[in-house]
Amino acid sequence: MTAAWRMARRELRGGLAGFWIFLLCLALGVGAIAAVGSVRAAIETGLSREGAALLGGDADLRLTYRFATDDERAWIDARAEQVSEVVDFRSMAVAGGGEDAERALTQVKGVDGNWPLYGQAVFDPPMPVTEVLAGQDGLPGAAMDPVLMDRLGLAPGDRFRLGIQDFVLMAALTREPDAVGGTFGLGPRTLVATQGLANSGLLAEGTLYETSYRVTLRPGDSLDDMRVAATAAFEDAGMRWRDSRRGAPGVEVFVDRLGSFLVLVGLAGLAVGGVGVSAAVRSYLEGKTPVIATLKTLGAEGGTIFAIYFLQVGILTLLGVAAGLLLGGLVPLAAAPLLQARLPIPAEFGLYPAPLAEAALYGLLTALIFTLLPLAQVERVRAAALYRGIGAGSRARPRGVYLAVLIVSLATLVGAAAGLASVPRLALWTTAGVMLALGALWLAAIGLRRLARRLARHPALRGRTALRLAVAAVGNPREGVTAVVLSLGLGLSVLASVGQIDTNLRRAIAAELPERAPAFFFIDIQPDQLPGFLDEMASDPGVGQVETAPSLRGIITAINDVPAREWGDHWVLHGDRGVSYAAAPPDGTVLTAGDWWAPDHAGEPQISFGAEEAAELGLSLGDRITVNILGRDITGTIANFRQLDFRSGGIGFVMIFDAASLQSAPHTYIATVHADPESEGRIMRAVSNAFPNVTAVGVREVAARVAEAMAALASATRVAALATLATGFVVLIGAAAAGERARVFEAAVLKTLGATRGRVLASFALRSALMGAAAGLVAVAVAALAGWAVLTQVMELDYRFAPGSALLIVLGGTLATLAAGLAFALRPLSARPARVLRAQD
Repeated sequence: MTAAWRMARRELRGGLAGFWIFLLCLALGVGAIAAVGSVRAAIETGLSREGAALLGGDADLRLTYRFATDDERAWIDARAEQVSEVVDFRSMAVAGGGEDAERALTQVKGVDGNWPLYGQAVFDPPMPVTEVLAGQDGLPGAAMDPVLMDRLGLAPGDRFRLGIQDFVLMAALTREPDAVGGTFGLGPRTLVATQGLANSGLLAEGTLYETSYRVTLRPGDSLDDMRVAATAAFEDAGMRWRDSRRGAPGVEVFVDRLGSFLVLVGLAGLAVGGVGVSAAVRSYLEGKTPVIATLKTLGAEGGTIFAIYFLQVGILTLLGVAAGLLLGGLVPLAAAPLLQARLPIPAEFGLYPAPLAEAALYGLLTALIFTLLPLAQVERVRAAALYRGIGAGSRARPRGVYLAVLIVSLATLVGAAAGLASVPRLALWTTAGVMLALGALWLAAIGLRRLARRLARHPALRGRTALRLAVAAVGNPREGVTAVVLSLGLGLSVLASVGQIDTNLRRAIAAELPERAPAFFFIDIQPDQLPGFLDEMASDPGVGQVETAPSLRGIITAINDVPAREWGDHWVLHGDRGVSYAAAPPDGTVLTAGDWWAPDHAGEPQISFGAEEAAELGLSLGDRITVNILGRDITGTIANFRQLDFRSGGIGFVMIFDAASLQSAPHTYIATVHADPESEGRIMRAVSNAFPNVTAVGVREVAARVAEAMAALASATRVAALATLATGFVVLIGAAAAGERARVFEAAVLKTLGATRGRVLASFALRSALMGAAAGLVAVAVAALAGWAVLTQVMELDYRFAPGSALLIVLGGTLATLAAGLAFALRPLSARPARVLRAQD
């Protein structure tokens, strides 16, 4: 190793010629992963630092659709320094009257005099919270999100209604300190005093609202002690605990999963860079053929030669990884002011060791995986073969130990990606997808070369000199077709997959969902209002199908007497779920197992459970589910499983109880209404005028918000995919640069035989375009398969091939290779044939 190190060090003194592509590929791949990880760490740190402000207190005791009882409130007051009671729900804000009234969905927050415990609300015009809530002219006051004010045409001093209560708008709400940690809302915010809602009719028994009791701790108390005490005191009351250590858990999970996904996309970019790294090492070893041959002749063993170049590549790998870490660490810092201004959540930018270490690990493993085989093959090549012109990159079979190291390194990379990702299954599927894509692209490159060799001899190409030369060149193994198709194809595959998935999701949300889904969801219909509501719908000619169901909310607290939090991690067990009851199966019910109970069942509570959700939870017929509804635990036995189809946008409850179990509990009804688009405004006005407490949720508006969120996710993924594509373009440039010398000789021969510059240039351009088009076509095929798998198997949506996106990908691949090829065509075209040919042996 001493001799190997001395010789490696001496060779490196010659500079980094030929290794700039190697360094760029590693730096870009590692830098992209480090940058994504650094931004994610900055957001997570900001959320942790501002946890109390985001949550609205040191801790938050949340109840579902009821206020705390006197005893519960006394318990909270006795154990906290300060308490703020907040109620949150959806409603319709109405401005004006009669046919000219404007209506909009809003998320209402009712607060008391202690709000906010942390942070500060900002209003326009500036005024204290107490003045906003006090109102004027005998009416309670309110503040609104500026978007809602514009939608309703309101200004400070104007009046509007929530339910049957009039409010006066005092100011615009420009900053809500606990907005991120609050309930997810479908509409912009309206802030009022809870006591101002007393006569609105919106907080009746059974209506859908949520109460939060934010507390600050007394000196000397700890969050852990209070949590234990609260859990014991509210064990059977359906209380949910949150504290400032995770002030916005929903946002944290979203950021963590999005960051993990973007890191996986970055790994695809690193794989593209690995192709360039491998090509650079092969090219470098080809240039070192005389040196390796001489060393072999002088008695150097294969292990020594391997060690020499392994050390060189190792040093360069460390340089590339270090450059990537510098890039990924400093770019987020430089962009911090811009990012902080655009992010709706706090972020504390800095240098975070964990994401940098993760990026370094991926970079080192990728470099090892993609350089080990070229280095190992050198060890097995004989000196005589080298002197006979067989280059260092020949296909000598490496020893088994190197193959074992390669397999272990690949397994380590996959394991690290799965272990460090928030969703291991996503990491495994993504890694498998990248490997399959690389395999498909490699096979496509081999097939393209063989096809090109056959076509070059086809009679149809006679007389088409430029095209024939281009096709023959594509069939030449030294033309770099494999590197071009692998690097560019994988980058285009990622970008094309995003395009296919995004296009199909947009179509499903914007076109197919409104066609199948109802026009409105109406919530908080009181039982005594239901007959009048149905009569109102029946009298409107624009109304089609109407479906209603009793609606309650409950939290699963135990399964077979095992606490739900110990049963598993499933969305059904997170937070509260919609619950209904029915004597007979609702229309369209399809049972997959078990039987429905008798219409007059009056025994132990029975439950109908969603079949797919039950299978994911491992439930069987006869299992016992305990659900806390309005503070009371109700335990029922699973009597049957039924199919649920949430894609239709209709009413779908995971749990339906028998009627006798729940019909006496305070509850409201939910209704779905199918209607012509032209009738939607009239229906909303009629329901709002007749039943002010009923809230209408327009499906088209919700679909638009979901589409907007999906567009933002797609944009973030495209940025990561573009980084992958940039790495692929660097590999393209490297392949074009590596082939420049061969093209100089080729151009000289062609000119000697009478070819014009235009014909030579056409040949160069056509071969580049053919390789780019081939990479684009394979990328489209890979993307179509990936899009089909994600949409049909994961999201359970229909998939349709999007030709527009595919055409752009093929065109982009063609133009990218054409640009890279032509950038290195100037020297071959300008070289003088005599000078070039004299220099040849």
